[in-house]
Amino acid sequence: MIINTNTGSANAARILAESTSALQKSLKRLSTGSRIASIADDAGGAAVASKFSAQVTRLNASRANVGNMISFSQTQDGYMEKVAGALERMSELAMLATDETKSNLDRNLYEQEFDELQDFITDVSGKDFNGTALFSSTHLTVTVNTAQDGTASTVTFAGANLGASTFTILAGAASTMAVSTAAGAALSLQKVQDAISQLASDRAQVGANLSRLETERNTISILRDNLSAARSRITDVDVAEESANFARQQILVQSGTAMLAQANVIPQSALRLIG
Repeated sequence: MIINTNTGSANAARILAESTSALQKSLKRLSTGSRIASIADDAGGAAVASKFSAQVTRLNASRANVGNMISFSQTQDGYMEKVAGALERMSELAMLATDETKSNLDRNLYEQEFDELQDFITDVSGKDFNGTALFSSTHLTVTVNTAQDGTASTVTFAGANLGASTFTILAGAASTMAVSTAAGAALSLQKVQDAISQLASDRAQVGANLSRLETERNTISILRDNLSAARSRITDVDVAEESANFARQQILVQSGTAMLAQANVIPQSALRLIG
């Protein structure tokens, strides 16, 4: 029996400290919802989760970019729908002006509306979306994803050019594209029909762009959800499992405290021998 060195007390104190540390770690996991209370818990997992988080953030930005491009294309189509209506009316006016029973004075009445519709097409061709021209031959590129190595995945979309000669001959050559005479009306009718065909092709391209963009947005959403799930498996705590561990550590701390108290009492029995 010894007094100076209480081995039982030292062991009980060490075990109690370990149980207390484990209890605090379990408490932190439950309070934060994170399985990795400290980087030392899972250094490799934390590194992988960090990469996943960065990629998810980039995907959210890509999804926003694609959404803006969808709005851009929808705005394009909205204007082009109105241009289609204007061209239909211009073709109607040109057809009416070819009527040989009408005089040039009658045709001048059609010419007034025809000219206004020409000006409308000219105005629409110069519209922009947040400073970016809506109708030009310039292709637009959207970054839809980036790999872990930084490689960008992009999609390029063809533009719809209302400044093409098929349209400008209507908008900018009023002297030749007029319905004030029967001959001019016949020529204008042909040019308007050409413009209607070109506009139909352009609208089909914009529709195809929208379809691709919607597909890309859905794909981005699926990838983002899967990456978020993978990150969750690494970082998020299983509350049921951790709650059981928390209860276990609580019991160990309580029993360890009780046993440490008992270990500190044992050396006192030496006093009986001395007395």
